[in-house]
Amino acid sequence: MMRTRPLKVALLGCGVVGSEVARIMTTHADDLAARIGAPVELAGIAVRRPDRVREGVPAELVTTDATALVKRGDIDVVIEVIGGIEPARTLITTAFEHGASVVSANKALVAADGAALHAAAEANGADLYYEAAVAGAIPLVRPLRESLAGDKVNRVLGIVNGTTNFILDKMDSTGAGYSEALDEATALGYAEADPTADVEGFDAAAKAAILAGIAFHTRVTIDDVHREGLTEVTAADIASAQRMGCTVKLLAICERAADGASVTARVHPAMIPLTHPLASVREAYNAVFIEADAAGQLMFYGPGAGGSPTASAVLGDLVAVCRNKLSGTTGPGESAYTRLPVSPMGAVITRYHISLDVADKPGVLAQVATIFAEHGVSIDTVRQQGKDGEASLVIVTHRAADAALSSTVVALRELDTVRGVASIMRVEGE
Repeated sequence: MMRTRPLKVALLGCGVVGSEVARIMTTHADDLAARIGAPVELAGIAVRRPDRVREGVPAELVTTDATALVKRGDIDVVIEVIGGIEPARTLITTAFEHGASVVSANKALVAADGAALHAAAEANGADLYYEAAVAGAIPLVRPLRESLAGDKVNRVLGIVNGTTNFILDKMDSTGAGYSEALDEATALGYAEADPTADVEGFDAAAKAAILAGIAFHTRVTIDDVHREGLTEVTAADIASAQRMGCTVKLLAICERAADGASVTARVHPAMIPLTHPLASVREAYNAVFIEADAAGQLMFYGPGAGGSPTASAVLGDLVAVCRNKLSGTTGPGESAYTRLPVSPMGAVITRYHISLDVADKPGVLAQVATIFAEHGVSIDTVRQQGKDGEASLVIVTHRAADAALSSTVVALRELDTVRGVASIMRVEGE
C-alpha cells in the first residue's frame, strides 16, 4: 500500500543537471511514486542566480538561501548538484544534522573528503549516495558497493572523462594536433571554456580516488592519485601508437598489489592495443573494466556526462534513498576496513614507449642499451631512423618499475649522443 504523505526533496543547484532532475521529477512523478512506495515532492530549489533558472522549473520553489532550505525540518532528501568543495560540504553536513539524507553528484568533494562525509551521515542515521559522481549514467558505485560486495576486486581500468576521450579520438582519427582537437571539443560543447579540470586529469583523478576506495575497501583521496593530463600528447605520439597497432587513451587505473598489501591509483595517457575493448571507445563515451577474483572481467560502457545521463544516476540514487527512508534503514556506508596503504607512482610496474632524439653515428644504440641495462629496465623492441647526422630511437620496454624508468631517463639525458627525450608514454592493456 502506497503512503500518501510525500517525501520532500530539496534540490541544490539548477544548472544543466539540476534542471533535468527537476524536469524528470515533475514529468515522471507517478512512476517515481510507484517505484518508491510514496510520492516525492520537490520542496525547494536553491540557486545562486535566480535569473538563470531554466524554463519549466517552478519559480515558486526557487530560493537563494540554500542554508535555510537544508535546515527545514521537513526535508527528507537533499540532492546536491552545485559541485565544488564549499559551500557544498557545509550544506551537506547541515542536511545530515537536520535529518535529511543526501544524493550528490560532487566528485571533487567526495574524492577529497568522503570519509568525513560518510562519518557525518552515519552519525545522523542518514544516507550518502553519489553514483552520479563517477561516470554519469554508467552504474559503477552501486555494482562495486553492492553487487561485488562478496568478491575481491583486483583492478579497475577505464576511460572516465568524455572530454579527453573525444580529444584523443579526434587526434587518432583525423591526425589533428591537441589544440585543434580541443577547439573542436569546445565548439561542440564537450569541453568547458576553461578545460583544465578535464585535460589536466583532475576530473579523472577524483573519479579514480572514489573507485579505488570502494573497490579496495580502503581510504583513497584525490591527493593519493598520481595524475598526468594529455596536454603534452602530440600527433607524433599518436602516429607512433598507430605504428605499434595501438591508440592513446587517458586512463584511470586502480590496482591492488600482487601481494595484496597495498594499492595504487593513477591517471595518465597510455597506449593500448587496438585489440583491447577500450580502444574502440569513441567520441565522448566512457568505459570501465573491473577485474575481480570470482566475477572475472566486467565492462561498463555509456555516456559519462551530460544533463540527462547524470540526472538518470541522481534519480536512481533518489529512489534508493527514499526506499530506505520508508523502511527506516540506511544503505551501504563507507567500507575502509582493509586500511591498505596507497603506494607511490614509483612502485608501479608497467611497460613504456620512449622516443629519443640522438646523434646518427655508430655506437649510439649500444650506449643507450647499456643505460637501460644498468638501471634494470629490459628492452623489448627498438626502431631506429637516421638522416643528416640526426636520428631517432623508439624503444618499447618490458614491464619495469616507474622509478627505474625515471632513473634511466635521467641517465640518458647525460649522454652526449642523446639530444633529447621526445616523449615517454606508458603501454597498458596487454
